[in-house]
Amino acid sequence: MSGLSRRNFAKALASMMLVPLAAPLLSRKAFAAGEEIKVALLLPGSIADGGWNQLAYQGLQNLKAQGFKVSSSESVSQAQMEQTIRGYADDGYTLIIGHSFEYGSAFDEIAPEYPDTYFFATTFKPAEKAPTNVEFVDLAYLNVAYGAGALAALISEKGKAVGFVGGGDNPTQQGMMRAFIAGAQKTRPGIKGVGIVTGDYDNAAKGREAASTMIGNGADVIWHSADVTGLGAIQGAAAAKVKAIGCYSDQSQIAPDFVATSFETNLPWVVEQIGHDVQNKKFLGGQEWKPSVAKAWLPLYGKESYNSKLITADNWAKFQTIWQQLDSGSIDVASLIKS
Repeated sequence: MSGLSRRNFAKALASMMLVPLAAPLLSRKAFAAGEEIKVALLLPGSIADGGWNQLAYQGLQNLKAQGFKVSSSESVSQAQMEQTIRGYADDGYTLIIGHSFEYGSAFDEIAPEYPDTYFFATTFKPAEKAPTNVEFVDLAYLNVAYGAGALAALISEKGKAVGFVGGGDNPTQQGMMRAFIAGAQKTRPGIKGVGIVTGDYDNAAKGREAASTMIGNGADVIWHSADVTGLGAIQGAAAAKVKAIGCYSDQSQIAPDFVATSFETNLPWVVEQIGHDVQNKKFLGGQEWKPSVAKAWLPLYGKESYNSKLITADNWAKFQTIWQQLDSGSIDVASLIKS
């Protein structure tokens, strides 16, 4: 496996980690040399979303190129989730990856019925105890949101407000909104962090409307974590001629003159890593994988880290100090956003 590298797979509508912690090896069965590993990826949206879904799908294709047998299902609704999971498990898939918040609780219920199948949910561990054939991940969502809020506050011209546009109405998105607000307000006293969780990852119009509402109330930097909805947020920021920060992939091409940077998550590597962890009997069953924020996320603007026309070197240096504190854990975001 190669180490972390820059990823830029947003070529559709968007044009838009990590070494596992030491832990007991919790394999369900031993694999014979050369035995085929079958991996299924269940996605909540389209593989052409230029972000969350597309990047994970790229990781699956990387596994395919490495000799794994793979399959995927796009735009799996919550109503279809159980049937889809069971279908892959009954077909003998070795590893089933659920790529949204809802799979945490779904795998918790279904996995015990399939003890020889591995399940990986790209979300927090939903309970203290979990089946030993299910692994979860905290991709430092709260820390990246705090960092985005801090950067937004630093680059705000008016210093009045900065805004967050969220996707699905779930605990992860709500937590990211609170972390963004905390990052902004702790970094620049007097500035207001605001946010709207739209309840939708796939509606650009909702994203644009949310951004426009916050801009109308004084926000002059917008960050999103909302996939296709987030495209609308960036478009809304560009239309109002205010700065935007992308998420999940390098989104500089959407509005090059207004995107300051993007926080890209290395989802292709995450998917690859889990496939190889299963193959090598290093799966962290019953546990939550916690890569640090600087391993899980990479600020990108094309071939650079940031747009020097929108972020000064001084402000970038200030942000880098905060980013390093987040990476080391010296800023405890969870404690700052407790209600």
